[in-house]
Formats: sequence, structure tokens, C-alpha cells
Amino acid sequence: MGRPREHDARTRAALLAAAERLIEQRGPEAATVRAVADAVGASTRAVYSVFGSKDGLLEALATRLFEMLSEAIDACGSTDDPAADVVTASLDGFRRTALEHPALYGLVFLRVVPDLRLGPQFTEAAGAAFQRLRAHLDRLDHVTGLGGRSCDDAARAVHALTEGLAGMELRGMIGADGGAERVWRDALTALVQGFSAAPVASLRPA
Repeated sequence: MGRPREHDARTRAALLAAAERLIEQRGPEAATVRAVADAVGASTRAVYSVFGSKDGLLEALATRLFEMLSEAIDACGSTDDPAADVVTASLDGFRRTALEHPALYGLVFLRVVPDLRLGPQFTEAAGAAFQRLRAHLDRLDHVTGLGGRSCDDAARAVHALTEGLAGMELRGMIGADGGAERVWRDALTALVQGFSAAPVASLRPA
């Protein structure tokens, strides 16, 4: 029999969860290798063995955000109304993931660690999440059309809107009256409905 791995998937998950808690409570500077290891009762060797370095740990956290986003979008499923599916994927996918993991949202989208380098695993996870969103826009294109827009451009527009809404909500700039979900739904519905119209630039006289 081969020798069992000393640091398995459970150790990895525990270290990631501990690092996320530390960042959320005290900022990214708090997620030192020693602090993360101590939080799970492990040695610093465990962190280095699994992630290679603190930067490797932070990159794994950033990657995990997009993995969870993909899982959340998958959980939304699909119906016979692709326009509603785009809104649902944004609300129950992007919004829920951002609100449940604000520390990771800050790490990825607000670049609270500005010099953090994100490698191919992060790029692959981010691309996979984007393709899930794009698939919903592709279905919408087949049903109502996108006004001459490409699926990629439409998906980027949805992504940009959700990223902005999430950032504002996390900063407390929308939803003080409990209406954040309504703001999200209204904005997303207006955007998706607008896809059926031709782009403004094409309506201008030559």
C-alpha cells in the first residue's frame, strides 16, 4: 500500500475556510501562514505543503470563489424562460455567492491584495463560471435574439452589472431599506429586456 497523504482534501478545505474567516474578520494581512495553520491546529508545514506559499493560499481562495460561483449557477438550473434564467443565475448565483463570501469577493474583484498574481487555475475557474453565464445568454439568443450582440458581449454586460451591484451592496450603498434584491431584479430585468433591441450606436444616423 502507498503511504497516505499527510495533508488531504479535508486539510485543504479547512485551511481555506480558516483563511477566509481571518480575512473577513481582520483583513488580508491577518491571513498569515502561521495564523491560518494555528486556526486549524496544524503546523505551518501544512500550509506550505498544500499551497506552497501565502500567495498560493490566496490564489486558491480566489479560485475557490469562482468554483463556488459555478456550483451556484449550476444549482439554479434552467427553465423554458431563458430571460428569467439569466436573472435567477445572477441573483441566486452571483449575488448569493458574493454576499456569503465577501472576503473572497474583495480578494478577486476589489483587489484588496493588489500585487496578488493569479495563475492558470484561477483563469480556468473564472472562465468556467463565465461560460455557465454565457450558456444562459446563448439560450436567450435562440429565443428572442440579442439585438445583434454577441453572446460574449451580452454575458460581459450581465457580469459587469452584477459585479457593480454586489460591490455597492457589500458597501451598504443599496438595500438599506431591505430592497436590495428588488434593485438587483429591476436592473437585471431591464438589461435582459434591452438585449432584444438593437445597440444604440447602430440607431444613430450615418
